Amino acid sequence: MRKALVIGAGFGGIAAGLRLLAKGYQVNLIDRCAKPGGRAQVFERNGFRHDAGPTVVTAPRLFEELFELFGESLSDHLVLKALTPWYRYRFHDGRIFNYGGGVSDTLEEIAQFDSRDVPGYLRLLQKSREIYEIGYEQLASQPFDRFGTMLKQVPHLLRLGSYRTVWQFVSKHLRDPHLRQAFSIPPLLVGGNPFDTTSIYSLIHFLERRDGIHFAMGGTGAIVSALTQLFLAQGGSLRMNSTVKGFDFTGGRISRVRLEEGEAIEADLVVSNVDPMHLYRHLIPNQKQKLSARIKRSRSKLSMGLFVLFFGTRRQYADVAHHTIWMGRRYQDLLRDIFHRKHLADDFSIYLHRPTATDPSFAPAGCDSFYALAPVPNQEAGIDWSVEAPKLRDRMVRALGETILPGLTDSICDDFWMTPDDFATRYQSVGGAGFSIAPTLTQSAWFRFHNRAEGPENLFLVGAGTHPGAGLPGVLCSAKLVDRLIPPSGRDVTLNHGVHDEIRYSAAH
Repeated sequence: MRKALVIGAGFGGIAAGLRLLAKGYQVNLIDRCAKPGGRAQVFERNGFRHDAGPTVVTAPRLFEELFELFGESLSDHLVLKALTPWYRYRFHDGRIFNYGGGVSDTLEEIAQFDSRDVPGYLRLLQKSREIYEIGYEQLASQPFDRFGTMLKQVPHLLRLGSYRTVWQFVSKHLRDPHLRQAFSIPPLLVGGNPFDTTSIYSLIHFLERRDGIHFAMGGTGAIVSALTQLFLAQGGSLRMNSTVKGFDFTGGRISRVRLEEGEAIEADLVVSNVDPMHLYRHLIPNQKQKLSARIKRSRSKLSMGLFVLFFGTRRQYADVAHHTIWMGRRYQDLLRDIFHRKHLADDFSIYLHRPTATDPSFAPAGCDSFYALAPVPNQEAGIDWSVEAPKLRDRMVRALGETILPGLTDSICDDFWMTPDDFATRYQSVGGAGFSIAPTLTQSAWFRFHNRAEGPENLFLVGAGTHPGAGLPGVLCSAKLVDRLIPPSGRDVTLNHGVHDEIRYSAAH
């Protein structure tokens, strides 16, 4: 059995490890954290539980596929519960927009803002479907490690208007300023500014409409646990608290992975779930990288940072939805502060997660568990978070207490937070970025970090910074792409320099 080493036990790494096991590899999965999950860690304090990473589950079929590789069923390991509404938007003027359920439900909500936007939404949804059929079903299933693959897709990208931003796409179909904000929010969930992100990401509307929004009972941590147990049951090896320092090479291939504690692990192939900006800046020598990787690592624009406030309450807020988007007074100008000016403003918008709306086990009886996430500038802003974090915490608690969580100042308990500094130190995320590089048009597909390394021949990349992008569907799809690129155990990859994108294999001796 050939040896595969997977670096990083986030969703991309675990999914890649499972797919390699199904191909017959001996798989060793290592991570620098104490528990698997990558950014999807679970924090517990005094009976309160918090998912630290992704909390919105779309495209559950991608999880089902991983269990089916081994003749298992996801439903035997996890309970996914469909949510309604998917999101509740609370605007600065107090108006509420409940998004989710059937199309008729959404149209009724839209009509309360502007009845003229009812047909506009139907057109938006149809266009989103067209983008989905190309952007998700075709582009996201192609490993863009050949420029020829990109050239073939240019006509599709032009026809879909990918040169437009998500904001321009939404504004073309909707008039009401509240609705424009609500329907342009999705890029922020994968690290992008709606005013910069390519409209290809508007496929998210149809993806949500097709599959709905789900929550795994027990939280995202329950998904990590189920996948980890499957990985171990199929013979995978898991090693935590181990950080990769670099690689040894034989010719153009990685022969050993060196750890900070001094050990070196031999591997026939390596899959990296590391932030590719860190991988190419700190782990692979310049002479072992292609020019394309050196350009990307030096010029790529990072996603924004995240300030995440975790807290419990000594009372329950039964009228607060599972997912709430709490919109501040400013929208475009606030995003300019975050993405362009690199300025920490006094105001903010918040994604509020209340898992106890669906799963009471997240908090003691009579209590609620929350996390409140505010997009903030990444570390390029030079913010001293030891000073600013407590101030931002107080402003957020006061704002929530004055609106949807009355009495929060008195009921809050067991609160703590994460800043971009924590993302940098815990996850080696360059710049403390919440989602690696931003999903702009010139940082997508071939222009994003490739799934086949732009350097060592036996290195492959998965995760948020690689094609097709961030978010659970994107990360899980990156593992599917690596699955396409790696042959079964006992065979080796030879680079195909022909005109086709198929991967050719030669027998390994």
